[in-house]
Amino acid sequence: MKSIHKISILVLSLLLVSCLKEKNDETTEERYQPKEFVEIKHPEWSKNATIYEANIRQFTPEGTFKAFEAHLPRIKKMGIDIIWLMPIHPIGVEKRKGTLGSYYSVKDYYGINPEFGTKADFKHLVDKIHSMGMYVIVDWVANHSSWDNPLAKEHPDWYTKTEEGNFQPTPWYDWDDVIDFDYDNPGIRKYMTEALVYWVKDFNIDGYRCDTAGFIPTDFWNNARAEMDAVKPVFMLAEWESRDLHQKAFDMTYSWTFWDKMAAVTRDKKSIGGLVEYMAHDVSTFPRDGYRMLFTDNHDMNSWNKNMVFNFGNGLEASIVLTGTVNGMSLVYGGQEAGLDRSLAFFEKDLIDWSKMPYEGLFRKLFDLKHRNHALWNGKEGGVMVRVYNDKMEQVISFSRTKDKDRVIPIINYSDQPVTVKLNSKYLKGDYTEVFSGKKISLKGDDVFTLKPWQYLILEK
Repeated sequence: MKSIHKISILVLSLLLVSCLKEKNDETTEERYQPKEFVEIKHPEWSKNATIYEANIRQFTPEGTFKAFEAHLPRIKKMGIDIIWLMPIHPIGVEKRKGTLGSYYSVKDYYGINPEFGTKADFKHLVDKIHSMGMYVIVDWVANHSSWDNPLAKEHPDWYTKTEEGNFQPTPWYDWDDVIDFDYDNPGIRKYMTEALVYWVKDFNIDGYRCDTAGFIPTDFWNNARAEMDAVKPVFMLAEWESRDLHQKAFDMTYSWTFWDKMAAVTRDKKSIGGLVEYMAHDVSTFPRDGYRMLFTDNHDMNSWNKNMVFNFGNGLEASIVLTGTVNGMSLVYGGQEAGLDRSLAFFEKDLIDWSKMPYEGLFRKLFDLKHRNHALWNGKEGGVMVRVYNDKMEQVISFSRTKDKDRVIPIINYSDQPVTVKLNSKYLKGDYTEVFSGKKISLKGDDVFTLKPWQYLILEK
């Protein structure tokens, strides 16, 4: 009987081991393995990059590529890596808005706006930017063209039409100076892709900022990215806020939501709850290796929402610090570092005043930090945001980001009231340096800080 009992136990043990092994084998199947959503490979140089938007028309009295070159040394010194040039192409005349027209009404995708110079001037600018260790992307308007773009006569079937069969602006929008392309037609897809490749191949630009990218089918962008990457690794920024564009086409999308949540506090006097919710969703729902562009101003916000001073008031610096430390890539809108306090005219000459630079030093500090501290790098190269709880959650935003041996802890009084706040910092103990003051600070757990309205501290390890 004992022998039979031993054999039964042995058989049961073998069956159990077999079941466990079978279960383990099931969990190692490919279909159960986590997969990265982002399939594209970001250019190596973008992993800790910052970005700058340049409006060539308004940048200098001359409004030319050559004149813009004089600003490159200070832009480089500020810590910029990518220069985004607003559209460089000839502007349509038919149904033009204002005297000079909109950059986004493109008459020739293979041409240069004569306001700015020649193709040789543009090539010289690209080479100059590269020689300084920076990169350049060009604003691309693929959704629509000017009324007098030759394509309208040569290929009228490449455009959408009204019920009467006439050209039309993008439906539901008042963009009266442009007409809408039809991406159901393979012809416009081939033409636009070849034009995108042309500027990468012949002028060595590093990618594009794509206007109204979400209006165009994602499969078009997926293929266009692949064709450009076959020439050289490119960086693609979509003027859109959508996960799907990150998979095979775009390195970075806009985060209008982040801007909205900051303005809700600073301008509209709402709670910081919406901003905290944004950060929670960024951690939990956004692709880990997708880049988000963060800003307190750009040409759209500047045109439609007055200006950054109106939107952020005394909370402007705190908002700039937030954009420089949360997950994403900071944008500087040309003129912002000079304290631009009005909306620039969009269809006329309207020169930026460069006589003062109130925010240049702030950007430089933030970008120096981003470049040296891996915790703030972009996408999966950087650290995940981890909430640091405190006893003034309705006023103070505090979180940490850690990557390898690097750590950054922003503590921001995002309110117009002074506050004394205690941090639940028991897991962050150690010695740090406050980035802006250089002061040495030791966290011992349950650390207390007194902050003025809108005051911020950035602790670095």
